[in-house]
Amino acid sequence: MAKFPFVHRDISWLSFNYRVLQEAKDPSVPLLERLKFLAIYSSNLDEFFRIRVANIRNLKKVGKKTKAELDFSPGEVLRQIHHIVNRQQEEVSWVFENQIVPELAQHNIYILRRLDLNAEQRDFVENYFHDHLLPFVMPVLLVKHRIRPFLANAHLYLAVHLRPKKKPLARSEYALVKIPSDQLPRFVSLPSEPGSHNIILLDDIVRHSVSWLFPGYDIQDTYSIKLTRDAELYIDDEYSGDLVEKIKASLAKRQVGPTSRFVYDREMPQHLLEYLKDTFDLGKNDMLPEGRYHNNFDFFRFPDFGMHHLKNKPLPPLPHPVLHQTDSPFDAIQAGDQLLHYPYHSYEAVVRFFQHAAEDPRVTHIKVIQYRVARRSRIMEALMEAVRRGKQVSVFVEIKARFDEAANLEWGERLERAGVRVYYSFPGVKVHSKLALVRRMEGGKPRLYAYLSTGNFHEETAQIYADFGLFTADTRLTSEVSNLFSFLENIKPPRQEFKHLMVGKFNLRSALYALIDTEIAAAQAGKPAYIIIKTNNLEDKEVVRKLYEASQAGVKIQLIVRSICCLAPGIAGISDNIEAISIVDRFLEHARVFIFHHGGEERIYLSSADLMQRNLSYRIETAFPVYDPALKAEIRDIINLQLEDNVKARCVDASALNRYRRTESDIPVRAQLETYFYYKRKSEGGPLRRGNFASAQQKPPDI
Repeated sequence: MAKFPFVHRDISWLSFNYRVLQEAKDPSVPLLERLKFLAIYSSNLDEFFRIRVANIRNLKKVGKKTKAELDFSPGEVLRQIHHIVNRQQEEVSWVFENQIVPELAQHNIYILRRLDLNAEQRDFVENYFHDHLLPFVMPVLLVKHRIRPFLANAHLYLAVHLRPKKKPLARSEYALVKIPSDQLPRFVSLPSEPGSHNIILLDDIVRHSVSWLFPGYDIQDTYSIKLTRDAELYIDDEYSGDLVEKIKASLAKRQVGPTSRFVYDREMPQHLLEYLKDTFDLGKNDMLPEGRYHNNFDFFRFPDFGMHHLKNKPLPPLPHPVLHQTDSPFDAIQAGDQLLHYPYHSYEAVVRFFQHAAEDPRVTHIKVIQYRVARRSRIMEALMEAVRRGKQVSVFVEIKARFDEAANLEWGERLERAGVRVYYSFPGVKVHSKLALVRRMEGGKPRLYAYLSTGNFHEETAQIYADFGLFTADTRLTSEVSNLFSFLENIKPPRQEFKHLMVGKFNLRSALYALIDTEIAAAQAGKPAYIIIKTNNLEDKEVVRKLYEASQAGVKIQLIVRSICCLAPGIAGISDNIEAISIVDRFLEHARVFIFHHGGEERIYLSSADLMQRNLSYRIETAFPVYDPALKAEIRDIINLQLEDNVKARCVDASALNRYRRTESDIPVRAQLETYFYYKRKSEGGPLRRGNFASAQQKPPDI
């Protein structure tokens, strides 16, 4: 197949972020949760511009020879991105102004602007400005052909249009005033009547008070702006030098990178916009209009005033039926593999495993890969306690984990000071596996226990990221996990080939192809054949090509792809046998699951790896088989629930319309809620039937 349909990854990602925006629009989502989804949408978009758009802009600058090697036009993709984002931003403003704000008012929560204030509130705002804001606002008159003021990354500013009081016919002048939302709360409570909650944004307190900053001028108007800077770390992966020091040096540059996006209030007059464009040397591709307010990710901190009915009903994490009750997790794991699915299961089982390992006198060694970890981590504390108790502890710290580089460096240094043997990233490879290994003496002989996961050792994100974790003492897996740690510690080829694990940079790609080829051969022989893949991202061209080949051979393929999907399902003659959905709900779907019919002996793998070129070819990733029949059946139940979802599932196809997936079933199935109650019934010994909870849920209207 020479040419085949392939959706550009950044265009597909924007389609995913729109699914997040759909949650903010969905009236069946509790109101304060909808505000949270606006915050997620905004935060996602900021990172997208700082990383992906910055990268495309740099590709525009490369030479013709290099551009000719690309399979897309950077300029055309950039134009598409701007068109899509502009359209989405108009929708964001509409949703906020016409849905969110009026519905907040129905619950006596009022977001006021400066012209809405009564006398008491005006006094409050003016006092608040003088008492709290004055040291931070930093007014600056803009003068052409002088040194331009530096705009800090993602900080908020007001662009001020003013004229001298004594010369009302003089030319317009312009100024900048910082909105210090990095120093003070973005949302300030105002004096209110009993039962009401009045709020003003910090932006509007500055707007109200800006005349005091320019006493010789009449303020004509003010408009908000923000500049986002390129955050990619351009680190050459040569095989020499101190990579740790390179990372540290590059972190300092992250806040001063070139412009990746300049956002402004779309109501801003053209004369002011042109002045700012000239002053800050901005190009057409730098500038994007938004609404009155920027940095909507601040809505993560919007006050709830104790109105818990405007939030999701709590789903308290459930104790694992075996690991929670046992006095020794090692005895439980020795008796059989144990599967966790958090946030449905409590993450305490993972924390307690490391605490037991630290305290158990028979444990001699602990090894862990740290990719992302909580700033306050009881797991890391347990590892340091293990050293104090005389155990040998080693941690591989991946310091190229984007936006967690500084936190990982800090943890690496703390662990080293505590006596942990720390191994850092090496050039050319990012380590993304989520593994731990414990050596324990039993009956005079060492036994290995492994923890393999689709998610990080992060107690905080484990409350909102849906991931699987497997505890095992199965020597088929523990010996290969040990082999992988040996590679990371010695940077030498593994002692033995991986036969059970599929490991990035070694056999992950080839093993996946072999599994797909088995299904292709079965379909061509007229036998049953199917593939089910759940992943965050499907971007690798060769995998897409392989799945198209399988579809044309008659293999039935079902995809659950949360974010980027470069494959286009449902195209006649190419992908007729492929269906794809995406689920965006209260938990972030983070687990990767690969299922193959395999002649009726179904193979199920859990994985840290997305189906992206970098993950399959340039990272240390781990896909691991689940051998226990009961655990395989449990995973299959969960995946079946997701495939049946007709409440939060969207259709992923070439149209990129993000239509809600509807099924013939009269019973609404919302997979995440069903999964919670599946585990709840399981822990209580009840039947594992579906639908008895979700039937009470409403399907949201098509939006």
